[in-house]
Amino acid sequence: MPFWAYLLRCSDGSFHAGHTDALEHRIGQHLIGRGSDYTARREPVSLVWCQDFPSRLEALEAERRINGWSRAKKEALIAGDWERVSQLAVGYGARPSTGSGRTELDLAAPSPVRPELVEGRAKQTEQPCP
Repeated sequence: MPFWAYLLRCSDGSFHAGHTDALEHRIGQHLIGRGSDYTARREPVSLVWCQDFPSRLEALEAERRINGWSRAKKEALIAGDWERVSQLAVGYGARPSTGSGRTELDLAAPSPVRPELVEGRAKQTEQPCP
């Protein structure tokens, strides 16, 4: 059974990331205002990106990672512009986080967002990604 990480664009232009094991059902919930409080206050929403993962943990990790990204990096992900995603990752990762107390860079951390699976699946419509 595949698990999905997804990204919605809200009516105010903001983004909402999530994960699920039933993508069409979950997007349907968001479309009728029952997906989350955040999206219910920002309807209508549209699915702009999704990717399947072999486990729930990997989909959740992708959601959490994407939630931490800048708007520009999320837009590059949606466009499938992996060069820009990489450029933005280097710019952000070049300095340690001040909020987490970390002082060293975690360059070895694997990215659960796999570009080879996303490139053919990025969508800018309300149609499900699969």
